[in-house]
Amino acid sequence: MPDTAFSRLPLSPAQLATLDQLGYAQMTPIQAASLPLALAGQDLIGEAQTGSGKTAAFALALLHRLDAALPRVQALVLCPTRELADQVTQEIRRLARAADNIKVLSLCGGSPIKPQIESLAFGAHIVVGTPGRLIDHLERDTLDLAALNTLVLDEADRMLDMGFLDDIKAIAKRAPAKRQTLLFSATFPEGAKDIAATFMREPATVKVAGSKEAAASRIEQIAFEVTEAQRLDAVPRLLRAYRPESTIAFCNTKQQCRDLEAVLAAQGFVALALHGDLEQRDRDQVLIQFANRSASVLVATDVAARGLDIANLACVINVDVSADVEQHVHRIGRTGRAGASGLALSLASLDEMGRVGRIEQLQGAPFQWQPLDGLQDAPGAPLLPAMDTLQILGGRKEKIRPGDILGALTGEAGFSATQIGKINVTDFHSYVAVERSIAREAVKRLSQGKLKGRKVKVRRLADLAD
Repeated sequence: MPDTAFSRLPLSPAQLATLDQLGYAQMTPIQAASLPLALAGQDLIGEAQTGSGKTAAFALALLHRLDAALPRVQALVLCPTRELADQVTQEIRRLARAADNIKVLSLCGGSPIKPQIESLAFGAHIVVGTPGRLIDHLERDTLDLAALNTLVLDEADRMLDMGFLDDIKAIAKRAPAKRQTLLFSATFPEGAKDIAATFMREPATVKVAGSKEAAASRIEQIAFEVTEAQRLDAVPRLLRAYRPESTIAFCNTKQQCRDLEAVLAAQGFVALALHGDLEQRDRDQVLIQFANRSASVLVATDVAARGLDIANLACVINVDVSADVEQHVHRIGRTGRAGASGLALSLASLDEMGRVGRIEQLQGAPFQWQPLDGLQDAPGAPLLPAMDTLQILGGRKEKIRPGDILGALTGEAGFSATQIGKINVTDFHSYVAVERSIAREAVKRLSQGKLKGRKVKVRRLADLAD
């Protein structure tokens, strides 16, 4: 059995201690295959599915080369979406705890550019961003890559699908030729080969074999034949029968997302929709609520859900069968992470059976088919999410930190730490998940007390949508 302990890598004792504190027990297959090469300074192409641990693989490599005493951009990570960039930023910050004063900055579209320019002027060690916004900063000369030693392309296949090839090339050309380049992708399309040939120096290739088949084998896939008239009403029937704690329901169109959200809300489910028509602030709030268990169902299009990495997702529902066979694999791969079992439920009309056949051929395994009419509601009251999200008017700009919010809730407000969930702090707002049963009382007590010595406005995020 191969040695997958992080201790066999040339990492500092402080970095190893941080990994231990964060619960990184053993390297995942992609980490074990890529980290020795990446830490040695080798250019690298890594093929691995989302959720395989690739973020830590490249994060540890770029942190290894970082000079904390030099307040200049030394590492740049390109991501296809703001959501993925935010997740990568948070993970790098967690892993960077071993070093003092490492500044990690996220530069993405959908946010005002002026605060980003101001943050860059103060200096940053690592920048994570989307191609379009990075190009904008480069053209304004607000992003200096002269000290860059590591360039990372994360989910390169998605960036190419979204039409970012020219932007990626333009950014790579602005970076120093003498650098390390790490490219991670679920597949290796022609555009990625072009990037590798043009901008990488004799890259090593590592691949986690059998990822599609392995994903499919961990996930129970059940299909139900439906008519178009049955399709939307079938989703709450599935939710009542299987009672998953968290579900992403994938739709092929934005309108279908809106329609399904309304159907679920009318039947008492706490569901949120994620699609391309949402403003960035609304997208962020939807994702915060779903990730912190304040909503049971996320209804999303494929485009809107790109780059999402939701931990411990119980179920995926394919409201439509994807026309793209590879996309089906991406959808269901969001459940059954880290070796856990998963559940994928698919609704298919007679017109979609050709798509089903192609998916079964790709996966090397057939769906289990069950009759829709055979579904029985599981016993118990309607399944509500365990948590509720409070919004606090004040964030990083007011020097508010997660510890301040936890302290206010467990101190003067008098709640137990076990009643408090995930805390997210943005530039101007903070969000905290609390047990649903205490949400309104928590709003009251926080509003009556003080946070960092001053009064703050607090409200349930769900009340804003009512």
